[in-house]
Amino acid sequence: MYAVIFRAEIAVLDDEYYTSAKQLKELAETKYGCLDFTSVTEGNQEIAISYWSDKKQILAWKNDEHHLAMQILGKERWYKSYKVQIVEIEREYCSN
Repeated sequence: MYAVIFRAEIAVLDDEYYTSAKQLKELAETKYGCLDFTSVTEGNQEIAISYWSDKKQILAWKNDEHHLAMQILGKERWYKSYKVQIVEIEREYCSN
């Protein structure tokens, strides 16, 4: 399993951002097989973590036409800077 970690410094988040973020999350889950997608904002920082079965899904998601358009808006309007990390999960455990 893999995780994509997106960290950003926020410039401004408007109504279009919130609508687009919801649509992109649904697209990742329904079309590209994203297993889970969580995001939080604190102050001017945002972090989003999505979980995937394989790298091919991640690449397909990265190159989705709608996602590419939102990446451009993110660079132009919503974020001052951002960083993306793709990591392989070696072990997972929980307290259930």
